[in-house]
Amino acid sequence: MTPFTYARAQDAGDAIRQAAAKAGASYLGGGTNLVDLMRETIARPAALVDVTGLSRTIEPGDDGGLLIGAAVRNTQLAADPTVRTRYPMLSRAILAGASAQIRNMATVGGNILQRTRCAYFYDDAARCNKRTPGVGCDAIDGFHRYHAILGASPACIATHPSDMCVALAAFDATLLLDGPEGERAVAFNDFHRLPGDRPDIETGLRPGELIVAVALPPLPLAARSTYRKIRDRASYAFALVSIAAAIDIDEGGIVRDARIALGGVAHKPWRAWRAEAALRGKVANEEAFAAAAEAELADATGLRDNGFKLTLVARGLPAVLGELAAGERA
Repeated sequence: MTPFTYARAQDAGDAIRQAAAKAGASYLGGGTNLVDLMRETIARPAALVDVTGLSRTIEPGDDGGLLIGAAVRNTQLAADPTVRTRYPMLSRAILAGASAQIRNMATVGGNILQRTRCAYFYDDAARCNKRTPGVGCDAIDGFHRYHAILGASPACIATHPSDMCVALAAFDATLLLDGPEGERAVAFNDFHRLPGDRPDIETGLRPGELIVAVALPPLPLAARSTYRKIRDRASYAFALVSIAAAIDIDEGGIVRDARIALGGVAHKPWRAWRAEAALRGKVANEEAFAAAAEAELADATGLRDNGFKLTLVARGLPAVLGELAAGERA
């Protein structure tokens, strides 16, 4: 592990000042991903600025939504009564995402910024464009069972590992950032990047910026939402495919609105815009749900080891929507 200095920030402004004063500094939250990367010498920060002193509050937003501090622990967020009642999908996603010990340490900001768990990214003997741009991607011709079927590129087929982020994508969350150039807000669905030819650039963060809060909009249909994670084992494992969904059906059985996002399928939490559009105005039935999944998979590409993910989405999404529709009718 590369030697580094450590300092604890009192607030966002203090963190930004300390990071700016130390070349090669990184922000440290719960450390559940960054410390692993440092042990593997994938991340080599010269200085760590501890930002667990940032806001740990969950409070009503000015628009009637919810404002979540970046230093809120995942356990706290999943257990919050307002989250469980108004945004149950988010609570379920977090609980599906990791063991209690990790949830107790992991922060909201760190969860959003965690990096892929692609084995080739962690193996310094393998070629990986995300780790060393321009060298190639050994995953493409290697073992890629867990890799992307949507939005991938010849440079990278890695997936984003977060469960929580899939729910945030479905809810149209907004990230509140702060940095040397001041504060700004970024739509969550615009924050993470697809790989293109620069998979090493994973987010829209500017140098020295950090996440200070997440804003959830007042979304009535969010109260009727759920999260399903399909994985190799029932204990804690990364998703093969995950589905975050909410649906609003009128008294005549017509879909008024829907929010859908997929995990385990792309370089970023994948908002299923096509599936949502295919559902609106349609009768909420099995045929419509299957057609929505088909629409979302129109550009999906399976590789030698992961083509089964297309089937998981094609079957899993209609099943989740059917479960929500049955609850609506009840």
